[in-house]
Amino acid sequence: MKATMIDDRDNVAVVLGDVKAGDTITVTKNNETRSIIAVSDIPRYHKTSIKLIPAQSPVVKYGEHIGLAAEDIQPGTHVHVHNVLSNREDL
Repeated sequence: MKATMIDDRDNVAVVLGDVKAGDTITVTKNNETRSIIAVSDIPRYHKTSIKLIPAQSPVVKYGEHIGLAAEDIQPGTHVHVHNVLSNREDL
């Protein structure tokens, strides 16, 4: 399955189709690719971690912090509201 990342600072990528645990995800940025193994099911257009994201560390998508890891997030894990905390200060 293919996934894409936009910025060198990203620690997540967006999968372009439904992924099942155990599938190989090919992450592409520009002309560079790397592969990771999905450790959980990931719905199409959702995020997967591309490297370890330690608990309380920023989750970065498109070069922007989108929240904090609620727990250690292993590579190939579905990244969504169940393991990302909001860190918005303007609520």
